Amino acid sequence: MPTKSVSDLTQRTSYGDYTKQQKKLINFLNRKMITNQGIYTNYSQQSYEESEARGHELLSESSGLWLQYLVYSHQYKQFRQFYKQTKKTFDQGEQFSYRYTPSKKKQFNVNATLDDLRIIKALQMYADLTKNQSYHKEAVQRFTKLQKNTMSEGKIASFYDIKAHKASTEGSLAYYDLATLKYFESSSTQNKKMYQKQLSVVKSGFLGDAFPLYASSYNWQAEDYSQADLNTSEALETVLHLAEIGKVKEVTLNWLKRQVDNNSLYNTYSVNGSVVSKGHSAGSYALAAEIFALNKNPRMYHKAMKLVWKYQIQDKSSPMYGAIGIERKKEAYSYNNLMTLLAAQY
Repeated sequence: MPTKSVSDLTQRTSYGDYTKQQKKLINFLNRKMITNQGIYTNYSQQSYEESEARGHELLSESSGLWLQYLVYSHQYKQFRQFYKQTKKTFDQGEQFSYRYTPSKKKQFNVNATLDDLRIIKALQMYADLTKNQSYHKEAVQRFTKLQKNTMSEGKIASFYDIKAHKASTEGSLAYYDLATLKYFESSSTQNKKMYQKQLSVVKSGFLGDAFPLYASSYNWQAEDYSQADLNTSEALETVLHLAEIGKVKEVTLNWLKRQVDNNSLYNTYSVNGSVVSKGHSAGSYALAAEIFALNKNPRMYHKAMKLVWKYQIQDKSSPMYGAIGIERKKEAYSYNNLMTLLAAQY
């Protein structure tokens, strides 16, 4: 059934008990990753004068995922405190900066629309579960502000630049957080039509039964879907959003089942389904687990989670004990750790 409310997504199924693994993971995050301003992108202190965030930079993505975890685990006081800090670090008025460099006290000029939607979703889940009207009001206001620059006539821009006053011409299909969009756009006939257009954009990006995932993005100027290789975590975000509203295709679930059964869910695919990178990601397997849980398949959920926990560092003498990461590289990315934590809530 389609999601009636964003808070329906907090109704977990008790498919598994991963208390021991979660405890180790949360201890690692609290000791090594969570700061007063946000969550480190990576345990490793890497150089980050690059196009993508690394090392001890902070992402609004991480903050949104952690806020969702705090709601799922009913840590309401911590939720309120962390949201207050999230605003201090990332708030740009109409949106949240996607990235912050603590050493330079620098906010980047652009948001990432999915990250904003994750934070808004967390606010509304909190409001629903606690019956707190001020947080509902905050969620509505944040959504309305975000709409102004990144959404129009069914279009979702991947980002908006507050200095250039310009939105991206393309929209990542992974950024269509359909459950959140549906909830906030159900208040009027005009907005309902916008949601139906958004859903249509995602559905029309389907690559076909032979490789049943979705194109990475849609370009509004060229009016066509990207032929770029798929980052599997992003591709599965698209599938997760469809699963949350009961719209995931059976052929997609069957493909995903085969990859998990064979431990062959690789990091990158071409649009025709050929493997581009044979690396694996805990985050991708965690997304697969969530998709199976939402589709009431506990057996495949456990299979996927078993592969996720293989990435947990078990050496008690290691400073990375409990992390989802690669000890020899001193790498533990916030995304993989937080996606694992969220998947473990089912």
